[in-house]
Amino acid sequence: MSESARPERAFDVVLKSRRVVLPDGVREAAVAIAGETIAAVFEPSGAPGETWIPRGARVIDVGDRVIMAGVVDTHAHINDPGRAEWEGFETATRACAAGGITTVVDMPLNSIPVTTTADALAQKLTAAAGRAFVDHGFWGGVIPGNDRDLEALVAAGALGFKAFLVHSGIDDFPMSTEVDLRKAMPILAALKSPLLVHAEIEKDGVVDAGGDPRRYATYLASRPPTWEVEAVRTMAALCREHGGPVHIVHLSAEEALGEALSVRAEGLPFSIETCPHYLLLAAEEIPDGHTEFKCAPPIRERDNRERLWRALAGGAIDLVVSDHSPCTPALKLPAEGDFVRAWGGIASLQLGLSLIWTEASRRGFGLRDLARWMCEATARLAGLAHRKGRIAPGLDADLVVWDPEATLSVEASRLHHRHPVTPYLGRSLVGQVETTYLRGRVIYDKGAHQGSPQGKPLLGRSDVGKAEGAPPAPE
Repeated sequence: MSESARPERAFDVVLKSRRVVLPDGVREAAVAIAGETIAAVFEPSGAPGETWIPRGARVIDVGDRVIMAGVVDTHAHINDPGRAEWEGFETATRACAAGGITTVVDMPLNSIPVTTTADALAQKLTAAAGRAFVDHGFWGGVIPGNDRDLEALVAAGALGFKAFLVHSGIDDFPMSTEVDLRKAMPILAALKSPLLVHAEIEKDGVVDAGGDPRRYATYLASRPPTWEVEAVRTMAALCREHGGPVHIVHLSAEEALGEALSVRAEGLPFSIETCPHYLLLAAEEIPDGHTEFKCAPPIRERDNRERLWRALAGGAIDLVVSDHSPCTPALKLPAEGDFVRAWGGIASLQLGLSLIWTEASRRGFGLRDLARWMCEATARLAGLAHRKGRIAPGLDADLVVWDPEATLSVEASRLHHRHPVTPYLGRSLVGQVETTYLRGRVIYDKGAHQGSPQGKPLLGRSDVGKAEGAPPAPE
């Protein structure tokens, strides 16, 4: 028996499966829940009435269905308040629950106001109150001139900070220069707070005035890999200079990884994420005029995609997140199909687990890989590993029960995002979420949400001042 302890308190429910994804492997096990917490993890005996199962405990045997920690998605643009017509806390977190995500961390834009002050974070909390189906945290923002606001944002509960090295797409979240970052990074390093960076620096990519804006190749040429290479090189130098944790968001160009690996080899806290759209899609396959595929950095060529998978397998890339970045359908300019002018961002919040499992399982990866990329590493990045991301006694009972063999077709009617605009419509995926538990309560079951919104804000990192607070190192 692998058992943490035989607790005195009665269990509320015991979930059993032949495939439980635990930190040390996938095996037959049972997960006992008491209140909102995982009380024990043990290998179940087939004999009914074992004394370690208290009378009255409800035992649910899910057979071969997988029991995994709830997904932690640390990169989503919920846009609420101010742009809730793009997305809002209720619709975004409904999508989370349906996709097995039990924790989501909201980016500091494209809401109004952007989350660059403690007051703006307070407005986020008000917007989310009573409307979120899953637990939620918040990244603050670094913009020119707000270095004086960073300590207050940390005190108010920001889990870290996001900066852009290129125009963000909206004028109220301006890009940061090296001068701006040199003011902010010593403060963040002292606070043990990670800096998340949109790593593109505009260099030599320009839109050919004669290029057809309906062709994806025209847009792709406007943001070449050199932008990412230069940005990662810049952030590596700043990380060496200031020592605080740096995290590169949504890496698309594999060429940019070299400098990241170099700085990490020096023992500095420097981590990388990528996204489903870079791991599944390829520039050669994007049809003319289909602006639902537009994002920044752009989806690159097929050979780059293959190199990203090798980097993920080798640990050069630490984690996978959605970068859910929706907008109103009109902003995608569907009639014109203009890749140059359309809003850039891909909506996929509900689909992440299925998207990555579809491709990962085909390539020989397993359930432990998925949990490491999408649960454990993301929880560590956000400073939430004491509560989220693993099945272990004492952590929140955030669980997803899903069928890794089941197929599903992505249909607009099944999506819970505010707008079902996504490049994955019509795609056949493998891996179907059946039941999602948030802190021991069923919030989604077999296609239907259960009960009222019970999500709570997650304010402040647990690991400030500890080595564990740095972004995850490669395994």
